[in-house]
Amino acid sequence: MKKSVFSSLCAILVFFCGSFVSCGQKKNKPAETENLQVQNPELAKLNRVLSSMSERAKNVIPNGNPEEFLADLHRVLESRKNFSSEDLSPFYLIDKNHTVGADYEPKNLVHLEKNDLFAINKNNLSLRPESFEALKVLAQAAKNDGITLTVSSTYRSYEYQKNLFAYWVKIDGLEEAERESAREGTSQHQLGMALDFAPVDDAFADTVPGQWVYKNAAKYGWSLSFPHGYEDITGYRWESWHFRYIGVEACEFQKKWFGDVQQFMMEFLDAWEDKL
Repeated sequence: MKKSVFSSLCAILVFFCGSFVSCGQKKNKPAETENLQVQNPELAKLNRVLSSMSERAKNVIPNGNPEEFLADLHRVLESRKNFSSEDLSPFYLIDKNHTVGADYEPKNLVHLEKNDLFAINKNNLSLRPESFEALKVLAQAAKNDGITLTVSSTYRSYEYQKNLFAYWVKIDGLEEAERESAREGTSQHQLGMALDFAPVDDAFADTVPGQWVYKNAAKYGWSLSFPHGYEDITGYRWESWHFRYIGVEACEFQKKWFGDVQQFMMEFLDAWEDKL
């Protein structure tokens, strides 16, 4: 197993001290570390943010050069310019503990019509413009490989999600509904940046489109939100069909530094912005 950066401590560079050896550099002595902190105060901030994360998140972050980590981080933050500033950040943390209000609706939602790139199995589907354009690029890439993707669910309003959650409580009971459906104000779908591919079922992972999406989605900025084995982290069981558009830079950052777990990266970005 790859040694976590959190397994060794070294003054302010607690989480990356092992990286200096792997990069062919000497470990920093305390005084040298203090000088680095003065030269780049973001290193101290990085340490504070990483320290605040869960143990499971810390354990997936690999050893690495902190300056490289920060450079990758700034590329992700810079990528926000590709998204509308009139709407929520593409990295907005929404989960069972972080919510949006009943009145939130993304601006300029684009209605999905029948088309030659991808299939739809409902008539009330819409996405934020950025994710709609990214869906077309993803679908075209799939088409080029002889695969047609089917979209089953996209933006959902607060009220829609409220009724949907109540429906699943009635069908499966509260405990099971909590594992499979979001309460109102806590669903990624309300952001207009997430979608469900069909079939909305575990079987999606074994379909040809599902296997193609798993292999290629991140190349086009789409991230699996609820991976297998992380229900204790995300709050939801594995959803092989649910992807959120976050952009290519964020997908690369997620894979390189956060074990390819979207929730860990989103929690980091939220904490980073909170500690400005």
